[in-house]
Amino acid sequence: MIITRTPLRISFAGGGTDLPSFYRDHGGGAVTSAAIDRYVHVLVNEKFDRSIRVAYSRTENVGHLEELQHGIVKEAMRLTGVSDSVEVHTIADIPSEGTGLGSSSTLTVGLLNALHAFRGVLKGPAELAEEACQIEIDRLGGALGRQDDYIAAFGGVQHFQFQPDDSVRAFPIPISRTHREALSDHLSLFYTGITRRAEGILKSQSERTQLNLESLGRMRTLATEARDAIVRTDWAALGATLDEGWQLKRQLVQGITSTEIDRFYTAAKAAGAYGGKITGAGGGGFLLLLHPPESSHKIAAALSPLQRLSVRITPEGSRILFVGR
Repeated sequence: MIITRTPLRISFAGGGTDLPSFYRDHGGGAVTSAAIDRYVHVLVNEKFDRSIRVAYSRTENVGHLEELQHGIVKEAMRLTGVSDSVEVHTIADIPSEGTGLGSSSTLTVGLLNALHAFRGVLKGPAELAEEACQIEIDRLGGALGRQDDYIAAFGGVQHFQFQPDDSVRAFPIPISRTHREALSDHLSLFYTGITRRAEGILKSQSERTQLNLESLGRMRTLATEARDAIVRTDWAALGATLDEGWQLKRQLVQGITSTEIDRFYTAAKAAGAYGGKITGAGGGGFLLLLHPPESSHKIAAALSPLQRLSVRITPEGSRILFVGR
């Protein structure tokens, strides 16, 4: 039996520049992001017969790999060479779709980590991230960026650069444990109650790349400015970076924001937030805010009845928690 734990993520700046439609033809992309202490756990266990059982929001019991309906599980099993006699369980701390915290990529990375370990193979974070991108983008044809797979695999606070040749450079941001905890104290997530599929928004955004080149170029620069603000522990500057990035992002394509989301954001700013954004592709999910710690109760009151999710940044990426029989 193998159990893995893989973190979800928040992105501070640069989201959208990790799409191939931008970084391949326009000088590369950049994203600054962090892993948080909300996870997807994957359990892989050997079955006594040759069948396959996969348990997620539903349960599949099949005799052959090709019968599986769960595309990510099917392709991860194909890639790792696990074709039968296996049971897979997935458990997520956050609803698995439409929240903007990178759950599908987190699942893919954690599943690959578990299946490789099941076969006695250990993979590093860069390999796990690249294989996860191969599954989600190449094999399943998703209109997705690459940042989610990389932060899930690496963990911590990272600055990623996406090169025109599809290679990725990872730069861990040097931040002490004390400053990492201070940054966590400045963060809040509020669940809007609105769920959406990111793929449609990202597909439209990719199609509009040429129209949004100036905004995307500035968003790429903001990823560097966010990195520098974190290094300086200048949380107000980081919040201002989030705010500018959100103002740019909300104009990229229709559906990223709404009257309701704008109302939430305006209320949070009035209550003391430095800045923020809707997580992920936009359109719903969680509202990420950066604010003085002493403003958290005032902001929560202003956004009532939205549920506040307190999160901490975690230094760990995907890891194997348990190996046993």
